Amino acid sequence: MSIHFNADEIFEMAEQIERNGAKFYRKVAGKTEEAGVEQFLLDLAAMEDEHEKTFASMRAELSAEERTPVTFDPEGEAALYLQAMADGYVFDMRADPSEMLTGQETTAEVLRTAIGLEKDSIVFYLGIKEMVPERLGKEKIDHIIKEEMGHIRDLSQKLASLN
Repeated sequence: MSIHFNADEIFEMAEQIERNGAKFYRKVAGKTEEAGVEQFLLDLAAMEDEHEKTFASMRAELSAEERTPVTFDPEGEAALYLQAMADGYVFDMRADPSEMLTGQETTAEVLRTAIGLEKDSIVFYLGIKEMVPERLGKEKIDHIIKEEMGHIRDLSQKLASLN
């Protein structure tokens, strides 16, 4: 059985992933001893917050057809499935994300870790994009991918400035 999501469901997932990302960065920032790293991680959290707002705005602009559920789901199981994917696939909040960094890492190591997480989100969105039929707004998923690529660009620029 093939599973298809509409653009509304994908944006809902994107919003949750961005919320999870912001929470991740804030938790890690709270564990670091180095002030410069802490502020940069807080800045990343703020960027995630802004992306969540962007995705919410994009979601609000969807047509009625793009919001139409693809399958009959009277029990809301699709929504629960989407929530589980967003919570566990990219930024797994069931595990303590602050454990990923000890606080002993250099700024460069922290930035490389963040770049890796952002790459994971792009891979996630590329995979999800394939589940959205063209007629239900598949092209709008490209906007999500571009936002995440912007995160990587900013992180990479910061990393390059350290050398």
